[in-house]
Amino acid sequence: MVAITAAGAYAPRFRITAEAFTEAWGQFQAAGVSEKAVPAADEDTLTMAAEAAARTLEAADCNPADVDWLGIASTRLPDAETDPTVRLGAMVGLADDASRQTFTGSTRAGTRALWAGADAVDAGSQLALVVATDAPKGDPDDAIDHAAGAGAAAFLLEADGPASLVDRAEYAAPYPGTRFRTTGEEATQGLGVTQYDRQAFTETIGGAVSGLEVDPDPEAAAIQAPDGKLPYRAAGAAGVDTGAIQAVATVHDLGDLGAASVPVSLVTALADGYESILAVSHGSGAGADALVVSGDGDVPVESDLEGGDTLSYAEYLRQRGVVTTGPPSGGGAYVSVPSWRRSIPQRYRLEAGRCPECGSLAFPPEGACGDCTALVEYEPVELAGEGTIEAVTTISQGGAPPEFAEQQGQSGDYAAVVVALETEDGTETVSIPAMGTDADPSAFTVGDRIETTIRRIYTQEGVTRYGFKVRPAE
Repeated sequence: MVAITAAGAYAPRFRITAEAFTEAWGQFQAAGVSEKAVPAADEDTLTMAAEAAARTLEAADCNPADVDWLGIASTRLPDAETDPTVRLGAMVGLADDASRQTFTGSTRAGTRALWAGADAVDAGSQLALVVATDAPKGDPDDAIDHAAGAGAAAFLLEADGPASLVDRAEYAAPYPGTRFRTTGEEATQGLGVTQYDRQAFTETIGGAVSGLEVDPDPEAAAIQAPDGKLPYRAAGAAGVDTGAIQAVATVHDLGDLGAASVPVSLVTALADGYESILAVSHGSGAGADALVVSGDGDVPVESDLEGGDTLSYAEYLRQRGVVTTGPPSGGGAYVSVPSWRRSIPQRYRLEAGRCPECGSLAFPPEGACGDCTALVEYEPVELAGEGTIEAVTTISQGGAPPEFAEQQGQSGDYAAVVVALETEDGTETVSIPAMGTDADPSAFTVGDRIETTIRRIYTQEGVTRYGFKVRPAE
């Protein structure tokens, strides 16, 4: 039997309310959604995956190098053709020889990944990390876009633990056109035939649940939530009461999380200590997975789903890059992909170097030692990702270097800081220049504590550069 031994979840801090959409469009088509999470200009499904994975590893107090299987699920990966598990593994510190799989194609992908992770543990993997992350998009005046939120969830799976996957089943029936995105298109679409969509949803969910060998009798039910009403319409088919769904529903405050919908609700159920949980996904096409989780209610969880700033509709469009002009031509500092790759240990894992001659720290660990001027091979030292602001300034429109200008146009003013990052034992620091995240620049003040996180830096030659930024410490 396979068990969940730790879990984590993350949602962006920006929110937009149903009222903001109503003011802009005269209506809001996402039934049952009061507000939804919005990714910042420097966030995407990969950075959200890294946030959720890091929280899960922290909750488990787990050495990332011990993870030997990684799965990521999303309908909206940053690139149409590249392996996201490679970058994600590097961001969170997995070993290079860990097995990896990617799941996409429908909102069912999150439970598909969880299912595959369980199979990997059954087949001999010692520790599997499963991450589901998504940020759906639709046409601006469409119900899919009105509901579309953003978030990520992650789970550690082992052979034994506090929350066992005691049963699982799947079901599929052809319902073309219920929800789809054609190759090369940005917006997810649907035919909008209400009765047809409901039939596909309830039939596949009911079919998956009826295939279970155990009676789930759940205290909580994590049901796929394209909006805030459809999961409740499937209560009868799933054999649960609406209270069990509402107990862990995240759609009302975060919106439609796509492939992360059921995983984030499952993390919520684990965080709230529920001991009997039914998780049922639905994916267009149409198919469904049903999983039964049973345990002692004592799974360690690190979850950050709280909102921060509320956006106007114009600010929402700007964060999504709909109303910006794009990057200026020429003038940017060119850094080749091979050069950027050499700096990945510093940008992802905050790897500094110790001079073997004088013992001082250097970041980045290259060139002559700043203290003793010796040309040496530095000894790697991983920093803790926490520190104190030593200097700060605000970069406003027109002040950003050209490679950052497009993102600055989306996010607005941002902070540029010098921070003293600490070693793991907190006894030493090294000063490092860094960019602030989407937080208001006024939130960064000399002497304040900060923490690092992985975000998008900029894109050149069609390749997005990711690296650490800093934000006010929680």
